[in-house]
Amino acid sequence: MAVSKSTLSIAFIVLGGLAVLFGTVLVFVGPIIIDDQIVKNIEINPNNGLSYTMWKDIPVPFFMSVYFFDIVNPNETLDGEKPTVVQRGPYVYRENRWKDNITFHNNHTVSYKEYRQYFFEESMSVGDESDMVTIPNMLVLGASVMMENMPLRVRLLLSRTFKTFNEGPFLTKPVGELMWGYDSKLVDFLNNYLPGMLPTSGKFGLFAEFNNSNTGQFTIFTGQDDIRKVHMVDSWNGLKSVDYWSSEQCNMINGTAGQMWPPFMTKQSTMPFYSPDACRSMELVYQRPGVSRGIPVYRFVAPKTLFANGSDYPPNEGFCPCRQSGLLNVSTCRHNSPVYISHPHFFEADPVLLDTVNGLSPNEDEHGLFIDIHPETGVPMNVSIRLQLNLLIKSVFGITETGKIAEVVMPMIWFEESGYIDGPVLNTFRTNLVVLPMVMEYMQYIFIGLGLAGILGAVVLYVSDKKAVKKTSVSLSQGESVKDTKHNPTSETQAEKYCMNDSR
Repeated sequence: MAVSKSTLSIAFIVLGGLAVLFGTVLVFVGPIIIDDQIVKNIEINPNNGLSYTMWKDIPVPFFMSVYFFDIVNPNETLDGEKPTVVQRGPYVYRENRWKDNITFHNNHTVSYKEYRQYFFEESMSVGDESDMVTIPNMLVLGASVMMENMPLRVRLLLSRTFKTFNEGPFLTKPVGELMWGYDSKLVDFLNNYLPGMLPTSGKFGLFAEFNNSNTGQFTIFTGQDDIRKVHMVDSWNGLKSVDYWSSEQCNMINGTAGQMWPPFMTKQSTMPFYSPDACRSMELVYQRPGVSRGIPVYRFVAPKTLFANGSDYPPNEGFCPCRQSGLLNVSTCRHNSPVYISHPHFFEADPVLLDTVNGLSPNEDEHGLFIDIHPETGVPMNVSIRLQLNLLIKSVFGITETGKIAEVVMPMIWFEESGYIDGPVLNTFRTNLVVLPMVMEYMQYIFIGLGLAGILGAVVLYVSDKKAVKKTSVSLSQGESVKDTKHNPTSETQAEKYCMNDSR
């Protein structure tokens, strides 16, 4: 039996109304459901397989690329000329990170130590670890600056010690030894007679402390009671603040441990984190939106004030004594050695620093620091942390090894720690935390659109049905008139005859 248009229009109105109602409900309920799913997946909880695994073992490629500033005129530098450097690298190391000693506490925090190991990746490097490079000898030039204000006899004794152990102002050694340590009779002597003066009791190298080590004990919030605090640091090595700096603000331990951040970030959000290697908290700011491997991200970068001195940015006064903007003096947490951290090639630093060394050419693409983060979850999708290690060198009276060296903050190396989510982890992340919430968000508009289309279709059917009924009625009326005429064919003739007879 055929269904009438009126019945269809009623059905479309009912179904369309229900679809609009359901879509409208999703407009208000959908975001709550999405946010609830994000919260459940992001909090640090062993029951959350995806996020907990990402947090615990960091199952994504992570690399450290190291670039050396090879001094090509060491003799001329010793005579007071401007140093000239050539960048050598990258020498790339695959970085394994994992958390151990994980302990959950009743106050919704978790403690852990994160360990790291480095493995040389020759296929990704420009050479191998046997490449010879010339850099300043930190044991000589660093110690000379540290002893600058000591009595002359102490400086003379130090100079004689350098000669005894055949230590000069510059080192030419293989990359591998400069990175992970080399045998030094001077180091052995200092460790025996001045224990604690050096950061290492074995071989001396720029990264000797880092390999097979941990970054200290972090205690962070799990977010199970308040997702806004997830990954935020509660304490580091039992400390709520450090004592390296001269102001309370600079000594604060702020933000996360630098791996993940709380969800629901906006363009007004910042990304604070505590870095044990830099001995301070740092904060990144929003730069621009983007897309990383099909996932929408926000790019956060280091503000120009990050390494500004106290004169240019008063809140940084606590990090002083300062030199030019663009340098962070980390001597207080590096055994008082005259070491400074900066962006590579003195990017965004005082231009004066570039005038003291030949061979530097900073630019944002190669030397800027950034993190691309998925704002809804607070999970970094692409990371590039770039920092440079510098040593203050100069001539010190009484220490002949320093010659006539002009005072300069000498770049030694810069390194980039980079990582990105890829492979099965990326696919699972995209499905669970990006695609499904997006589908749910689109469903509300789809239901509303279908509902309105159904209602519009019902109206069209109703109008067309009314027109059809009206047309049928008119046709029937005309048909009746024609029928009456056909049944009385003589009526008009008889009427005419009647009229004619009457006129007679």
